[in-house]
Amino acid sequence: MPGRGGTARPWAAALRGVLLASTTDPRAIQGGFTLLVAVDVLLRLVGGVRVGLSLPALSVVIVLLLQALTLVSRGRLSPRVVEAVLVADIAVVGLARLNPDGGSGLLVVLPALWLGRLFGRRGAAITAVATVALVAVPGLVYTGVDGIFLSRSVIIPVVATIASLAIAGGMEQVNQVMETVEHQRRVSEATLDTVDVGLVLLDGSGTYVAVNRRHDDFMALAYPAGHAGVAGQLGQVLGADRSTPLGRESMPTYRAAQGEEFDDCRIWVGDDPLTQRALSVSARSVRDEAGRFAGAALAYKDVTDFMRAMEVKDEFVASVSHELRTPLTSIVGYVQMLLEDEGLDLQTTRQLEVVDRNAQRLLRLISDLLDTAQIDTGPVGMTRTSCDLAVLVRDCVDGARPAYRAAGIRLDVSAPATLPMLLDRQRIEQVVDNLLTNAMKYSASGTEVCVTLAVEDGRAELTVADEGIGISAADRDRLFTRFFRSRDAEDRSIQGVGLGLSITRGIVEAHGGRIEVDSRLGVGSTFRVRLPIEVAVPLAR
Repeated sequence: MPGRGGTARPWAAALRGVLLASTTDPRAIQGGFTLLVAVDVLLRLVGGVRVGLSLPALSVVIVLLLQALTLVSRGRLSPRVVEAVLVADIAVVGLARLNPDGGSGLLVVLPALWLGRLFGRRGAAITAVATVALVAVPGLVYTGVDGIFLSRSVIIPVVATIASLAIAGGMEQVNQVMETVEHQRRVSEATLDTVDVGLVLLDGSGTYVAVNRRHDDFMALAYPAGHAGVAGQLGQVLGADRSTPLGRESMPTYRAAQGEEFDDCRIWVGDDPLTQRALSVSARSVRDEAGRFAGAALAYKDVTDFMRAMEVKDEFVASVSHELRTPLTSIVGYVQMLLEDEGLDLQTTRQLEVVDRNAQRLLRLISDLLDTAQIDTGPVGMTRTSCDLAVLVRDCVDGARPAYRAAGIRLDVSAPATLPMLLDRQRIEQVVDNLLTNAMKYSASGTEVCVTLAVEDGRAELTVADEGIGISAADRDRLFTRFFRSRDAEDRSIQGVGLGLSITRGIVEAHGGRIEVDSRLGVGSTFRVRLPIEVAVPLAR
């Protein structure tokens, strides 16, 4: 029995290797059969069987000739010739068995499998006919129909035919699946190529797996010399300011390949201002069943027209605001001069006060529009000087008290005696005034607004907490967007155009700080501004 065990292992390994092969090259097909025949002969020689000049020896010669045929032809054989070669292999098995020490009938399974795989049910029919005519019948003629020889002669064609039918059926199913997959792939490609969004799929290592046609256009602008298909490659890619080249770690694909998810990352691609395109990039990670990072998908939306429209709008707003500010400033000045005339009657004075109040409101709105236009074109310009932030906050609170008192809202302040810093006094005053105005606007009479200034973790922290209407979670993410007003503010007809908080954030960020908000609808809001503490260093004498 050890001989059988020794025989099974190499045959099983060879069969597994051949069946798993995806090639249909006749050289590989015949090579697998030749290898099995060689192993069979070698094992028989090791077991003490003498081959000599016999039918098994002749079968080996025929197999080698068939292998030579496939090699000489370089595998360029017609299907009919391949079919004939496989039938010849079956005949070789039948020939080798016409000897008491001949080859194993199991070898017929390999050409049977290939006939089923290459020619389907027709190949299985050929297998049935060939094994009966070339293996079973000659074997019975040679050995007779007695005992075990009859069983072997019948079983070999049956097993070979079943194996050929099985693989033929399996290949039909595989072909159907492949046709379905191919159809779905084509539908997916057609769908992806019709959308007006550039799509990129990365694998876990940051290699490009798929790119649609729209993104090819963006790639042609960003990488005119070609792209290596790896995330983070540098090219003609600029930041949102349209002038700063993006470094590798700032590239959207590199960030996505590190597992980062983001929305609306603005970039510009191309070096020619006339053909440059502005893109808004979003990324989402792909995870496997275990939750491990397996890749990322990115979407590139062309927002060039939107960005250029915004530039035109900002230029228009800035131009009109400048043109309006001069005559409006003159109107305010002359109205205030008239109000200083003690000879005016009461009705005229009240009418002039209405004019003054609305002119001041228009002047503040124009100033806000100009500030917004400046923030959109780049960082807010700062003129920093040594200033006491504690004194500044208390002065702003004192200036707001009359309006708070008229609205019936309590205003409290808590601040240290002094907090010297380097900052733009006028801009920070604007921040504090905006937060105080915002808190009063959304608070009801009888409530309280608390202003607190403290030092936390080496940073100045200013908080303005109110007991007003609060902000919903849906509105909170858009709160600092210019011209945004919450639904509650619109429902209550609260005055404003939604510029104050946007300007406030721009000023705070220009100082290297950040602004946050905590709010609960119907309970109140707390705005928190954190600024780095920078102190002027006295010059050495």
